[in-house]
Amino acid sequence: MEMVHIFSVSRTIKQLFLCSLIAAFHDLARADPPYSLCPQDTNYAADSPFEHNLDNLFRSFPSNTSIPKFFNTSVGNSSDTVYGLYMCLNYIQADDCKTCIEIASQDGERLCPNKTEAVVWEEVCQLRYSNENFFGRLDVRGNIPKFNVKNVSEPERYKSVVKKILSNLTKAAAFDPSTEMYATGNVSFTDTDTLYALVQCTRDLSAHDCNTCLETAIADISSCCYFSRGARLLSRSCYLRYELYAFYEGDTEPADTDENRATGKGNQRKIWMIIILSTVLVCLILLVALACAVYCIRTRKGSRKREAQVNIQVQSGNSRDQNRTDFRDQHIEGTDDLKAQEFYIDLKTIHVATDSFSDSNMLGQGGFGPVYKGILGDGQEVAVKRLSACSEQGTEEFTNEVLLILKLQHKNLVRLLGFCVDGEEKLLVYEFMPNSSLDVILFDPRKRAQLSWSERINIVNGIAKGILYLHEDSRLRVIHRDLKPSNVLLDSEMNPKISDFGMARIFAGGEGEANTARIVGTYGYMPPEYAMEGLYSIKSDVYSFGVLLLEIITGRRNAGDHKSKKAPTLLAQAWQLWNEGNALELMDPLLADTTDHDEFLRYFHIGLLCVQEDAFDRPTMSSAVVMLKGETKTLRQPERPAFSLGRFTDHYQLEDNNCSANYLTISDVLPR
Repeated sequence: MEMVHIFSVSRTIKQLFLCSLIAAFHDLARADPPYSLCPQDTNYAADSPFEHNLDNLFRSFPSNTSIPKFFNTSVGNSSDTVYGLYMCLNYIQADDCKTCIEIASQDGERLCPNKTEAVVWEEVCQLRYSNENFFGRLDVRGNIPKFNVKNVSEPERYKSVVKKILSNLTKAAAFDPSTEMYATGNVSFTDTDTLYALVQCTRDLSAHDCNTCLETAIADISSCCYFSRGARLLSRSCYLRYELYAFYEGDTEPADTDENRATGKGNQRKIWMIIILSTVLVCLILLVALACAVYCIRTRKGSRKREAQVNIQVQSGNSRDQNRTDFRDQHIEGTDDLKAQEFYIDLKTIHVATDSFSDSNMLGQGGFGPVYKGILGDGQEVAVKRLSACSEQGTEEFTNEVLLILKLQHKNLVRLLGFCVDGEEKLLVYEFMPNSSLDVILFDPRKRAQLSWSERINIVNGIAKGILYLHEDSRLRVIHRDLKPSNVLLDSEMNPKISDFGMARIFAGGEGEANTARIVGTYGYMPPEYAMEGLYSIKSDVYSFGVLLLEIITGRRNAGDHKSKKAPTLLAQAWQLWNEGNALELMDPLLADTTDHDEFLRYFHIGLLCVQEDAFDRPTMSSAVVMLKGETKTLRQPERPAFSLGRFTDHYQLEDNNCSANYLTISDVLPR
């Protein structure tokens, strides 16, 4: 046992040492262009028609001194055709553009040898080629963020300033024809610092796709690099960059003019400093490891006796305190920015508040157990979520929900007031929502009459803003994974609040999607890539939102209410009527005389865009919010929705047992 502790300490020290070295070398090893992306595994053979066409493609690029800043063409025919384009940043001169493209062509062959697809970004230009026609097609897969190693002192305020100027430039580049899909601008950040920014799209894109590409880029850069003084986002279809110096006017970062850096002496000094510091650090690590080993050996024997005494005390009846301590030690203590004890409510208080979970206080049956109304000692009304004994949401999911909700603060997210863990009891105490959940009102013909069109639009927009906060604006990047009407609560003024974060997942800044072998969520609101392959991303929530949107404006469930063999689900029926030009037939009859038909069709259109089968085709939530506001004048045509043939509709039957009344909220389904 002593040796286990010694090895554990040694591993920790080793990790600290490696992190220190990586941090120390970071500045010296900072990557400079070119950057490359070689996404396909397929190679072309040497001396093949494709290779000859690729060579001819590079030779076909304009070679005179007045070359355009954007150019695309194809060479060859049938399966050996090569499609290629280049884009130079608009602020450079034509001869610099020509030089940059020549270098990019050489780097493409060097960095992506024998690949049938490649993208190369140089300092001021981009080169792309493929064996598939990508002209005019938006592509934001594999976006690459690059950031300055120097940080700003006020990252949150800086993030807000960056997002604002990039959003303004995006609108100018995308929707002002005179800009040629390029815009630059600057804004004061402090008394001494000015932020300079640039956005640009490839000119083969539509205005809408340019806007979408740049909005996606802004979201990517905001989630990973907002703390950095400068950053750039490399995308196949667009480009953005911001710095605290006028890079597009020829200025360089102040550090670039430093005498030591110019002569190379600065780097030599850094290297010697790293060597000296590393040597000292190794000696310190050895001393600390030795001290830890001695301490572990001396204290372990004494602690065994104390542990035995503690176990005796626990077994003698102090189980409540021990459960509380175990939960804190295992799941709460040490978590950043969380004072869990402030939110802990003991079981006795909850029993009194709910009249010992009286049936008369039951509000409904949630995905993991019943929900009760309660009144705390100070008169505050609350909703208590009680996990059922056979619920598959164990301590891990419960803890996940507690930690997650306590860190999230938004007017369209339900507010967690407290929690309790006592023996097998796991309870969450929320603010009370007097109008229950959206499904209770939306799918009851009598209650639905109280939902006017303006209230439905308010609910749709509130849900969208809540999801956008989870995806982009919170300090975490959260994917809910179980958006549905029963998880949208309504306050006294019918404002929506998203609830139930037990299945939510946090994404790191650079992640695009993740995979799981345990499929959780609700069929009917679950996108195909998740239901079939276990892949989830922010586009999973976009799909669920699209289903919700269509249900809210039509007053119909996605599954279970449609008996037509041709269109057994709401999505299938919506798609069929949309193609026939008869989408107004799905308008809720209760709204027929009070709803603007054009506005209904716009929301209907946005709903179909959100539920497209290919996740890549769905908009981001930031784009969806812009479309809902009507700021996007033209919407692209949607593709066929996922599950438009009615798959999984039979799963909306309640299971006849004591442990499940949750519409298959959790399923152990292995991906194919």
